[in-house]
Amino acid sequence: MKRALITGVTGQDGAYLAELLLQKGYEVHGIKRRSSLFNTDRIDHLYQDP
Repeated sequence: MKRALITGVTGQDGAYLAELLLQKGYEVHGIKRRSSLFNTDRIDHLYQDP
């Protein structure tokens, strides 16, 4: 299985790329900025806790 690490996964491009790679069979890991106010709405449907 191919793996991908996406920096900025909660952003518009990162969220799109994560979804695309998951559809192609990749194992996807994402990094987001450490912040008290972050928006994960774009990737909530993709999130799976290991």
